[in-house]
Amino acid sequence: MISQLKTGKCVVGLKQTRKAVASRRAERVFYALDADPAVTDALLALCRECDVPCEAAPSMRELGRACGIKVGAAAAALVRPSCAAQE
Repeated sequence: MISQLKTGKCVVGLKQTRKAVASRRAERVFYALDADPAVTDALLALCRECDVPCEAAPSMRELGRACGIKVGAAAAALVRPSCAAQE
């Protein structure tokens, strides 16, 4: 499912992902397994609270590549198409 980030509208980075989840724009959240748990645990708790499905990516590097960036990413969110214009 990480391949959805290549074709769909997404936000990248912990701060933008948290904002998308909190505002109910996120359809699915992806987080890197090698990211610092102190960073991802709060995001995962927010996703549970907001009923947003989460999926683990093998690494920050792979998650960044799936988002089309050249650096690693701890988190990313696939956003609803109707909400992508608001980004």
